[in-house]
Amino acid sequence: MSSPQGSPEAQSHGRKVEMGSDRSFGVVFAAVFAVVALWPLKDGGEPRLWAGGVAALFLAVAFVRPALLKPLNRLWFLVGMVLHHVVTPLMMGLLFFLTVTPVALVMRARGHDLLRLRRDPAATSYWIHRQPPGPPPETMRRQF
Repeated sequence: MSSPQGSPEAQSHGRKVEMGSDRSFGVVFAAVFAVVALWPLKDGGEPRLWAGGVAALFLAVAFVRPALLKPLNRLWFLVGMVLHHVVTPLMMGLLFFLTVTPVALVMRARGHDLLRLRRDPAATSYWIHRQPPGPPPETMRRQF
């Protein structure tokens, strides 16, 4: 299995996706389990001792032997990469279809043609003359 850091998406954007340190992974998960352990206290309940034990274990391992957390850290990183590849396209699709598409349909219903795509049989050319004229052609030599 190839590394997510070597994925075409990560390379095409010019940035390398890096996994966080094992120590920070352990501290974050210790904090998460501490919140789970103490959450019932807000309603007057008893703390969850099992979650407190897991939080203490994560914290101890994070500071004593963080290398033991490497497999869990790698698994968590891979779960995050899978979620990234699933959730990002879904959210972008929802954003497009729930914002851009309705605006386009309303604009079209009101007769607007912002891109001037409507065919005009009487037109001799679709060239748009600029007033004032644009920059001189010699300034456009190295566009990319």
